[in-house]
Amino acid sequence: MKIKQQLNNFPFRPQKIPFFYGWIILFASTIGVLVSAPGQTMGISTFTDFLLENIHIDRNQLSFAYMIGTIASSFLLTYAGKMYDKYGARWVAIAISVVMAVVLLLLSQSDRIIHLVIPENSSALYTPFAIAVLLLLFFALRFSGQGVLTMVSRNMLMKWFIVRRGLVNGISSVFVAFGFSLAPLTFDMFIQDTSWRWAWIIMAIGIGLFFTVFVFVFYRDNPEDLGMNPDGEKHGNKEKNVIVKPFKQFTLKEAQKSLTFWLFAIPLGIYALYITGFTFHLISFFEQAGMSREKALAIFIPVSVISVIVSLTGGYISDKIKLKYLLIIILAGQLVALFCLAFLNEGMFYYGYIAGNGIVSGLYNVLMAVTWPRYYGRENLGKITGFVMAIIVFSSALGPTLFSLSATKLGSYSFAIFGLLGIVAILFLFSFKANNPQRKFDNSQ
Repeated sequence: MKIKQQLNNFPFRPQKIPFFYGWIILFASTIGVLVSAPGQTMGISTFTDFLLENIHIDRNQLSFAYMIGTIASSFLLTYAGKMYDKYGARWVAIAISVVMAVVLLLLSQSDRIIHLVIPENSSALYTPFAIAVLLLLFFALRFSGQGVLTMVSRNMLMKWFIVRRGLVNGISSVFVAFGFSLAPLTFDMFIQDTSWRWAWIIMAIGIGLFFTVFVFVFYRDNPEDLGMNPDGEKHGNKEKNVIVKPFKQFTLKEAQKSLTFWLFAIPLGIYALYITGFTFHLISFFEQAGMSREKALAIFIPVSVISVIVSLTGGYISDKIKLKYLLIIILAGQLVALFCLAFLNEGMFYYGYIAGNGIVSGLYNVLMAVTWPRYYGRENLGKITGFVMAIIVFSSALGPTLFSLSATKLGSYSFAIFGLLGIVAILFLFSFKANNPQRKFDNSQ
């Protein structure tokens, strides 16, 4: 820990920057989340067909390995958050970037690794071994990319701002949304220009060498460690009668005892569940509704436009209003999106889903980042957000299977959707009670 403090001002002193260093943290944090793209579902999906072709397993077996690997990764995220609280953003991000680079290298050679141990595809042991290898690699990739690197980068940004926390998160979300939308095309370009193996190798080199240096140079944990203040200036606990700076630092166990914690965490998990399930079965969803593949793929552009606008606007106003109002809106958006999805057609329900899901997607980015430091403090932020991220990752892994079972066993995706609608309706009724737990410690009232 002493070495960590000594290196805070190496290779340069953030205090010597002629403007508040938090703005560089905004840039660095955004790059960090973008670099997690190879570990996100849309990044991995670009390589799916190449894995199927070269490893010689079917799509269900690959999906099973992906699901179990993702679920397994979720169980370690709370521990990863604990390590973040102990060692800080800089060192955890460096370590996890190296892990991610190694995993990408191994994925680029995954078929060769499998065939090295079991050369014959016809062997009875070949398929179970291939699934096991992919499961382990997906576990490591989802843990490092979607899980830890995303969590660490977002948390770092949230520690450098308090009063402008929502605004900077909104700015970051705009670039992340734009970057993630381009990621599949970029990865496909790498594949077309080289090969699927070299595409992963290029990413591994970029992350393992260049990004780790980037992290060491620009990432910093707490502004207080550098003799600086969040936002670059001192603020009280309240701004315009809204508590923005906590009076008490909660532990994870204390946070879990509050109803508010679950009222914010569960809707984020439900969104991850249904959006992953919907995206995974996208074409099939629209075929059931009697619509074309082109109509299905066209849905992402208007959703992204609404999401970016809502994310930036929601981030800005989140600094000025109680967060429970945004929770009420996101749950109302989920009700609209799920209801329209259950009755999907080419008319109003198609556009209703676009509007509802655009609102949910935008506010998801706001609440995922802003809620936890405002409501529960920064001292145990890693462990708390690690647990929330575990809920989200676990839920996202269940989505494709839940919708698949609904369609194959019950004949329609609507049965799964109606079940989720019931849960969201109950959460909506309780959301009016999702008050900031810091209110109990405000002696100025």
